[in-house]
Amino acid sequence: MSAVDDQHRQHAYRARLDWGPVGAEAIGPADIAVVVDVLSFTTTLTVAVERGIEVFPFRWRDDRAEAYAQERDAVLAVQRQDAVPGRPSLSPASLRDADGVGRLVLPSPNGSTISSLLAEGGATVVGASLRNRTAVARWLAPRFAAGASIAVIASGERWPDGTLRPAVEDLWGAGAVLDALDPDDLSPEAAMARDAFRAADLPASLHACAGGRELTAKGYAEDVVVAAEVDSASVVPLLRGESFRAAADAVTDRC
Repeated sequence: MSAVDDQHRQHAYRARLDWGPVGAEAIGPADIAVVVDVLSFTTTLTVAVERGIEVFPFRWRDDRAEAYAQERDAVLAVQRQDAVPGRPSLSPASLRDADGVGRLVLPSPNGSTISSLLAEGGATVVGASLRNRTAVARWLAPRFAAGASIAVIASGERWPDGTLRPAVEDLWGAGAVLDALDPDDLSPEAAMARDAFRAADLPASLHACAGGRELTAKGYAEDVVVAAEVDSASVVPLLRGESFRAAADAVTDRC
């Protein structure tokens, strides 16, 4: 990556926000990174970890992913359109119906890629969505109080040319965590995300936004329903080594 102006790294604040893989790299280093990809990587991740599934994020969806899954005795998640009953995909609804899955490789050009980049940079990485935003905030709170810096990364989507398409659902998801955490050292960028979440009319806004309408038009309305289940989950997916598993010290009561 080319040189980044130090001010763009938001290091004057301990709670920061940026977008996509480039933003994730630019905003570092941070002690803890929170990856948000509401439609659908981190929503699917939350559903999987709730079911006790170990999730391996992977950057590429090609022959490398199949080999990677085989080496780890894991099931490779297929694309939504290739899913069959009982076979998991990036669709969070598909994970609720999948049987016999203990380990899952979950390719994603956004959430998985960003998680890997942040981990390689030395950050402790957790996955957050609207479903587990309060659980994640409760897990973050004592660490933030002890002085840890937190970078929240809204994953966004991709335009056909590969450039970042900021996705409002990820802005809301990032803001949802920050709203529940309510830190006292927010960058203006992070404060904007928090305020956007507070202004959103959820779940209606999630169904009405471009990402929600896209999935609904393609026949995946149930994925939007699952993603809109605010505070329905109490797990905190923590990336340890190659895989996400539930943080053992997360608060386990329903939020």
